[in-house]
Formats: sequence, structure tokens, C-alpha cells
Amino acid sequence: MFARLTIAENLHMGAYIRRDKDGIAADLAQMYTLFPRLAERRSQLAGTLSGGEQQMLALARALMSRPSLLMLDEPSMGLAPLMVEKIFDTIGSIAAQGMSILLVEQNAQLALQLAQRGYVMESGHITLSGKARDLLGSDAVRRAYLGG
Repeated sequence: MFARLTIAENLHMGAYIRRDKDGIAADLAQMYTLFPRLAERRSQLAGTLSGGEQQMLALARALMSRPSLLMLDEPSMGLAPLMVEKIFDTIGSIAAQGMSILLVEQNAQLALQLAQRGYVMESGHITLSGKARDLLGSDAVRRAYLGG
């Protein structure tokens, strides 16, 4: 995110390569619906937002480019539990609308509850993979990542 730009300016930067003004306006309205906090503060400088609000803005800005694949790296990092829940609810909503998402996340419980497939990496190597619900029920995953 661009700290010295406003929320609105950051969102427009996400659509920088697009030329469909009506589509951009519609997507902007959708981002403000998806993230009401951003709508309330659209003229606020992005650098003054909380960590959770910055994550919302980064996610919204990425969506403004209408990607075919949304890649997220640790969207919960450094966030308060309530904000983590909101971010993951939003990611779930985006996935439910048909967006393909590649999520890298250390919170295995949340990630596997959201995912269709999961991959467990240790020291850069995939050690387990499969359907997310199967991994959630795996004793090895539970012991290593879910505190069970």
C-alpha cells in the first residue's frame, strides 16, 4: 500500500492498468461495500490506518485489478484476533464468489477451514498434501500445527 496516498487513491492504483471507467466505478463501490471501514475513511492517508485496516486496503487494492488468481501471504500476521476473523471471513466471501486464491498462512486451523486443498511445508519441502478437511483431521497436522 502507498502510505502517502489516500484510501481512494490506493484503490484507484489497483485499477491502474484498467481502462473500463464504469467497471472501475462498480468495483470501487463493491470494495467499499465489502470493506465499510475503508468507505468511512476513503480520504484518510493509508499510512495512518491500523494494521487490520491496512490489510483490508491491500486486499481491496489487489481485487481492483480483477485478478484471475489472488495470492495472499500471511494475511493474519500481526493482527488482533477479531481482525483476523474479519479478514478470513472476507477471504471466504471472495472465494465463494469464484475467485481462485493461493493462501500462505501459518494459522493452519483458519487456513484449512477456508481451503479446498492444503499443503504442509517444512523446511521448504511439501511433507503433506490433500483435501483441507482431511488435513484438518490428520493426527500429524493436529500435533504439529493445531496444538492437539
